[in-house]
Parts: sequence; structure tokens; C-alpha cells
Amino acid sequence: MAVAPSRKGTVPFGEYKTWYRVTGDLDSGRPALVAVHGGPGSTHDYLLNLAELAERTGCPVVHYDQLGNGGSTHLPGRGADFWTVQLFLDELDNLLQALGIADNYALYGQSWGGLLAARHAGDRPAGLRGLVIANAPASYPLWLQEMAVLRAQLPPGVNETLLRHEAAGTTSSDEYYEAMTPFYEKHVCRLKPWPRDYQASFYEVYNDPTVYFTMNGPSEFHVIGTLRDWSVEPHLPNIAVPTLLISGRHDEATPVTVQPYQDLIPDVRWELFEESSHLPHLEEPELFQEVMTGYLKSL
Repeated sequence: MAVAPSRKGTVPFGEYKTWYRVTGDLDSGRPALVAVHGGPGSTHDYLLNLAELAERTGCPVVHYDQLGNGGSTHLPGRGADFWTVQLFLDELDNLLQALGIADNYALYGQSWGGLLAARHAGDRPAGLRGLVIANAPASYPLWLQEMAVLRAQLPPGVNETLLRHEAAGTTSSDEYYEAMTPFYEKHVCRLKPWPRDYQASFYEVYNDPTVYFTMNGPSEFHVIGTLRDWSVEPHLPNIAVPTLLISGRHDEATPVTVQPYQDLIPDVRWELFEESSHLPHLEEPELFQEVMTGYLKSL
């Protein structure tokens, strides 16, 4: 059941606006848990059940939509030179300051949000108390290497169809979209039907795909955007807070892509969710809430 927010609105980010919602009390003295969603170019919706952690732990929970999507300013005319990692790091810093939580917060970064949160944490911000990296690769070259492995395991003919459209540049065709489905059902969300919150974010990406197509590409497994060579591995040894890694047994973020976090972050623990793919918070919600509650109470 959705937990009602205690407040929501927007904060100015330069000439733009970042939409946010808060569950719980930002003045509670407990670290605020800020949910950094995936994509890039998705929205907060699929992470809404993290709001339950406010009541369980006393930590207020902050959701926000990154620039370009959801309730934040959309900029469909902007090109690759505008949509940079630094833009989203600056937006996160701005949000922390605007909400008055920059001196006491933890980050929950999911998928692309996990890389963004790790990169933020690598600068050792003074107010950061904890870091959760969920379902995130440590680099896109590793991600692409593992995508090739996962794609080769799809039902006969599926990868051939995908490759044909990728070579022809016809990834917006219905046939490509249909061929994507077996991958998404196996490695992104194994629930049928997909939960409403996840569907909401999924459709938001395609309502305005500017950020996703520019930085990522036409699908989870065909990354031809500006992130294709990006890695956070050089920054991981600098992370100075207790870090929780989360991934699913069937995750598109395979153990190979997650391993550098385990190897390079000084204080780190890895929880593997056996019945999940890319969305353990939705696929195994009770275990997820238990793991997260224990982690947040330990901060």
C-alpha cells in the first residue's frame, strides 16, 4: 500500500526545477534516505515502496525525479553535450542543500542511480552516513560484456532479431520491442503482471526518452549512448561510509558487473536476492524491507 508523503514540491535547480517528495520528518535527527532512481531517464515511481522504511526506521525517505523526466523540468530539445554525469551530480547536491539534509543523509542508488550515488560518495561528502548500491554495474564496459552473455542465452532466434534491428538502426520497430520482452521478463522484472509502480516508470521513459536514448540507448542491453565507456571503479576506494550492495540472482546487473564494488569499497557487504532479477524491492519486498531496515538502523 502506498505510504502518503509528508510533503512534496519542487526545488529550483538553476533555471530548472527538480520534483521531490518526502515521507517522514526531515527534522527527526535520523539520516534522510535519498532514493536515486535508474535510467538515466526513468522516474521515482518504481521505488515508491522505499517510503515504508520511514515508519520502520525513523529515517525520512526522499524521492525525486531527475531532470528531464517525471515531475522535473523536461528538456526534449537538449543534446548529448547537456546530459552529462556532472549535471546529475550537481542536481543531487542541489537537492540535498535545498532540503537542508546535506549534513545527515544516506543514499539508495538503483541501477544507473547506483553508479551516480557511488560517484557522489567517492568525493567523501561530509554529511553522507551510508550508501546502498542496488542492481548497478560498476562500469558500462562490464555491463556490455555481460549483456552479450545474457543475450546469447535468450530463446532461439531472439538475439538474432535484436542484432538485425540494431545493425539496421530500426530499434524503434514493433518487432524489436517484442524481441526485447523475453530479456526484460527474465532479467529486469520477473513478476507477472509487472507492478503498477514499475509500469509507471517504464512508460515515463518512453513518454520522453530524451535522456534515456541520449545517455543509454534504445534498450537495457544495447548501450550506444554517452555512458557506454563510463566507469566508477576509480572512485570506489575513496568511499568512506558503510556500503550495502544489493543484487538479484537473475539480475541484468550480473555478479561480474557488481564484483568491483565488493573488491574496491573498504566497508562493504553484499546481499544477493535469490528470487529476484533487477528489482528485488518489488520482487522480494518482505526480505528487502528486512535487509534495508537492519542496514538503516545500524547507521
